[in-house]
Amino acid sequence: MAEDDVDLFVIGGGSGGVRAARIAAGHGARVMVAEEYRMGGTCVIRGCVPKKLLAYASHIRHEIDDAAGFGWTIPAASFDWSTLIANKDEEIARLEAIYTANVEKAGARIVKSRAVFEDARTLRLDDGKTVRAKYILIATGGAPNHGRAIPGIEHVISSNEAFHLPDLPKRILIQGGGYIALEFACIFAGLGSDVTLVYRGDNILRGFDDDVRTHVRAEMEKRGITILTGCTVDRIDSHGGEYTSHLSSGSSIASDKVMFAIGRHPNVANLGLEKAGVAIDPASGGIAVDGFSRTSAPNIYAIGDVTHRINLTPVAIREGHAFADTVFGKRPVEVDRDDIPTAVFSQPQVGTVGLTEAQARARYAVVDIYRTTFRPLKATLSGSESRYLMKLVVDGTTDRVVGCHIVGPDAAELTQVVAIAVRMKATKADFDATMALHPTSAEELVTMRTPTARYVREAAE
Repeated sequence: MAEDDVDLFVIGGGSGGVRAARIAAGHGARVMVAEEYRMGGTCVIRGCVPKKLLAYASHIRHEIDDAAGFGWTIPAASFDWSTLIANKDEEIARLEAIYTANVEKAGARIVKSRAVFEDARTLRLDDGKTVRAKYILIATGGAPNHGRAIPGIEHVISSNEAFHLPDLPKRILIQGGGYIALEFACIFAGLGSDVTLVYRGDNILRGFDDDVRTHVRAEMEKRGITILTGCTVDRIDSHGGEYTSHLSSGSSIASDKVMFAIGRHPNVANLGLEKAGVAIDPASGGIAVDGFSRTSAPNIYAIGDVTHRINLTPVAIREGHAFADTVFGKRPVEVDRDDIPTAVFSQPQVGTVGLTEAQARARYAVVDIYRTTFRPLKATLSGSESRYLMKLVVDGTTDRVVGCHIVGPDAAELTQVVAIAVRMKATKADFDATMALHPTSAEELVTMRTPTARYVREAAE
């Protein structure tokens, strides 16, 4: 039997793969990481980090609008897209270098190459060389999916290209209703673009709490974003730098750019998975894995978006760490995927953890809802009509808080903290017993005393 070149070969240098490589190397494993593009993966290079940097830029317009009520006279401001993009690129390059350095400091080796399976233990690199590994981790992430091939699909950009546009579009049509679509709609609108959002469903943010969906839509529309639901883009015509998107509703929209953010698919193509005996989950299209991220091939594991389970960077990182501890630390760790907090960096932000109202009512016999909307203190002088939404979902039998949903400034920051309480199975009485911190918007979380609704499911006869 041929000797293994490495103990672990990681395909993909994103957040999950990097964490796995570093932890495995710390356990004494010989580790090699193959990355064909840039270290850092989707989140660092073309996802969470650059997107939030652009979101910060777009917030400034609202801060300028709010300033007059506080006594500030600010001359007419101008915005330069190219400066923002150049500064964003510089920061991403800095982070990429840190990711590379951290892997190498841990004792792992990086090869800038695509890696393709020859068999369950052997990978072929771009230069034709092969590497034999005892264990292999697939962490190739996902990529934008434009859906069906409509006429004019070649004119559509994804979030990948949105980060590198030469100019800020005056008008942009975005198709989609999830995280990426909403975040970019708010970014472009905040920077001065005329934005139309098109979504096939009856309302945006499918899967989120219904109150959140309604509230976010109303707030986005207040900010001038046109939201068209119940329709899709059927055809795109090009007119010398301008585009006309024809919708299934029969209407048409003119714009300078058309962006689709209708989902992402796992990066499983052309990896040679069939040669390695790695099965695909037919329901999700991702690599099929068990609770320990093991694939149908006993020495091959997969983590992160390529498995299409919960496509969030912190989940991929936790899965990578658990894999390394399980296989190389000899300490089996299975990731608990309950009560994972998540945020949408739209404007306003959304932060949520635990169950929606609908999920809780399906699971528990008695559900209490505590809900409030209000103008924050800042709005009293700024004149902003934007409103906060805070909502707690409580199991009425045990008094446990099983869900928290926040829409408003810094919702993500607040939700991260609340997630600890939800994870620890805090009760509504625990929230009530916590002293309020005044004056803050967050104090509403501990001052909502009376349920706004109670749902009791009648027992089946």
